[in-house]
This record gives sequence, structure tokens and C-alpha cells, in this order.
Amino acid sequence: MPALLTLVVLFGGGLALALAQSLGYWPALGRETLSLDVYRLVLSEPEFWPALGFTLWTAGLATVGSLILGVAGALLLRAAAPGLGLTSWFAQLNLPVPHSVGAVMILLLLGQSGWLARLAAAFGWIERPVEFLILTHDPWGLGIVVEYVWKSAVFVAVSAWAALAAVDADYDSVARTLGASGWRRFTSVTLPLLRPALIGAGTLVFAYTFGSFEVPLLLGQRYPSTLAVLAYRDYVAIDLDRRPAALALSLLITAVTGAVALAGWVAQRRLASETGETSR
Repeated sequence: MPALLTLVVLFGGGLALALAQSLGYWPALGRETLSLDVYRLVLSEPEFWPALGFTLWTAGLATVGSLILGVAGALLLRAAAPGLGLTSWFAQLNLPVPHSVGAVMILLLLGQSGWLARLAAAFGWIERPVEFLILTHDPWGLGIVVEYVWKSAVFVAVSAWAALAAVDADYDSVARTLGASGWRRFTSVTLPLLRPALIGAGTLVFAYTFGSFEVPLLLGQRYPSTLAVLAYRDYVAIDLDRRPAALALSLLITAVTGAVALAGWVAQRRLASETGETSR
């Protein structure tokens, strides 16, 4: 209860203050009238909709890539070592590494002056490192997606491995006995059993990548940028009149991630209900 109260006071208080200021209530600046003018301004700005599309693109692509590689990693872990030792070692490879450090690593590796560009020039594949493929600060956000996938795939793999460890292996054995191929066993047995864990992990990955700003700030272009980067720029702007816009953007991000979390929770409850009805 003390921890819950602390969380509610700090998070709820900050959220309420941000909502009030985004609605124009800021006594320090002589503003005490509530209105939706800031939200209308944010939605009408030319940078907003490209930023929203770019954020959805990078977050969605990173989530899909993390799920695919995470499931593959979980299956390899289960085949290599059913115990906990290898899984713990595998999880410690990059889970403790902050995203900002990971972004710098990706920049040093994939940038046009990075290690891969220098190796390509050394082997004569390109004349100069600057001719290397543009994989960071690119209009498609490839560097951003690569960092998110590198970081999140391990989290998905550990979550999927835990779900596989809790499942009776007889399901797969029965399907094999009945003549099901490897791909058929994966799509008809393994994947449905993993669905609740993947929904939960995918929801967390999407929510984080949608609201994160340090990786797009370090690896993305100035335009289009993500919504979180737009909010950050407005918040640190010298002009204090941009502060309500930053808070409005932050609350819009919170609303989207909250809706995604709610959808994931409803999907998990529905799966649990269907599983219960099937077992009965």
C-alpha cells in the first residue's frame, strides 16, 4: 500500500498538473482559464501528423521485429538448454544496457562513419565510408527500429521462453505423432500457446517505443521526428508558451499507449476466457 500510494500521488499528481497546464491553467503566467486551444494548435501544426505517422511506423515495425526474433530466440533457447542458466545469461546480454547507450552503439556501428562503413571501405567494397548505406538519421527510421529490436527482442524471448517452460511438452509430441509437420506444429500448437505472452510482451514493447524519445533523438532525422521528440523540443524551448504544447503532446502519447495497454489487457482476458471454456 505505501508503494501504491506513492505511485498514485507522484504519477497521478504529475498527470493532473500536466493536464491542467495543457488546458491553459498556468497561474505563474497569468493564465487561469481552461480551454482546448492548445490541443487545437497542436493538431493543426504541420509537423504533428507526419510525426504521428512516423511514430506509429517505427513503433509498429520494432514491435513486429521484436516479436519475430523473440519467438525464434525462445525456441532456440528451449532446444539448446531447457534450464534457467543459459536463459539468464542470454537475458543479461543487453537488458541492463540503457537505450541511450544502445543508440550510441548503433550509431558507431551503422553510421556512415561507423565500423561497418570503415570495414566496407577497407575491403574495397566502397571508395569512402561516406558512401555506405544510410542506416541512421534516415527517413525510414531504420536505425531507430534496429536499436529497439536489438533491445526488445531479448525481453520478448525471455517472456516467450517462460511461457513455453510452463506448457506441457506432450502437446507437441501428440501433434508429431499425428503426423503434423514442424511448421504445422508451430502454427497450430506452439504459437497459440504463446499468444497470451506475446500479446503482453508486444503491448509493452509498442507502448515503450511509441513514447520513447532518446533513441529517435540520437538516431532519427529532424523531420519527420517522433511525437516524443516534438514534445521534448517544445518542453526545452526558450519560449515558455511552448510548454503547454509539450504537455499536450505528452498527454496524447499517454492516451495512445493507455489505449494500446487496455486493448492488450482485453485481448488477454478474452484468451483466458476462451481457454477456460475450452478446458471445461
